[in-house]
Amino acid sequence: RGPSQPHSRDMPASDYLKKEQIGEGTFGVVTKAVERKSGKVVAIKKIRGGGSKNGTDNATLREIMLLQELRHKHVISLLDVYSSGYNGHIHLVFEFCGDQRGGIDLEMIIKDKTIVMSAAHIKGYMHGALEGLGFCHRNWVLHRDLKPGNLLLTPKGVVKLADFGLARFYGSPDRKFTGQVVTRWYRAPELLFGAKFYSVGIDMWSMGCIFAELMRREALFPGESEINQLSRIFTTLGTPDESSWPDIEKLPNYVPFPSSQGTPLEGLFPAASDDAIELLKGLLTYSPIKRLTAHEALSSSYFMEAPEMASEAELVLRRGGDADGENSKRQKVEV
Repeated sequence: RGPSQPHSRDMPASDYLKKEQIGEGTFGVVTKAVERKSGKVVAIKKIRGGGSKNGTDNATLREIMLLQELRHKHVISLLDVYSSGYNGHIHLVFEFCGDQRGGIDLEMIIKDKTIVMSAAHIKGYMHGALEGLGFCHRNWVLHRDLKPGNLLLTPKGVVKLADFGLARFYGSPDRKFTGQVVTRWYRAPELLFGAKFYSVGIDMWSMGCIFAELMRREALFPGESEINQLSRIFTTLGTPDESSWPDIEKLPNYVPFPSSQGTPLEGLFPAASDDAIELLKGLLTYSPIKRLTAHEALSSSYFMEAPEMASEAELVLRRGGDADGENSKRQKVEV
């Protein structure tokens, strides 16, 4: 049974002992806490504001509604919802993803060069993320803000999609959306050209950028503006034309770019297998309708070839400073 709609309870905050702040999502601050009754560690997102003037109410209610529908192993679990105070702050209580040193997400893992990521681990991260995303898409939900920081890792090594503050139901072919979604570095080119009609392809492009970042340990397209973002994409992948991307010139903000042949991805990812490069190309395809779906990506030869993807037990992050002695003994396990 999913959580109820936001509700007020007497002293709801007393149900939880709040610890340290562990992050910020699209619309709120996230704090680590302990449920007093059970001793369970949770993460509480306090939504800023609460007034409908800035759209926070709608976004919050949408996130609650979506997460009530999306019950899946690779999607963050919403455990409780409560409102507090006269200002109507809404608190979303989630399962905690992290260890005793704080929250764990793929951005942190990518940036921490003391963590060794093998090809098997990258494959495990990608498989979990694509499983969760495929479930969202089968249920007509676009995430619209996929990036390494929104892919969390549980203490048991399970990858979870999180932060659904920008997510939307889709399905109507004539439904317009805003183009101002997705963090710039992971934003699909159709969004950068102002597309208002889009679908699962925007999430799949983001997954391609995340895949590249896992392999490179740095962002593939770290654009400084929308124009610079497009320029970086075209310099790397080559400038699209009507054959590679039909109707590109009909997009609202389309502007022509200097012709570029691009750089072979094999040269940018010398350690990557042929199947990994093939998957990356499929995710970073210009035409949204030709871009791989989550199901197609999961069915790709990349997940069939050696090395076998890391198990969840192998994806458990071992970091120095764990209080658990068993963890301390096993810190040298590669991640």
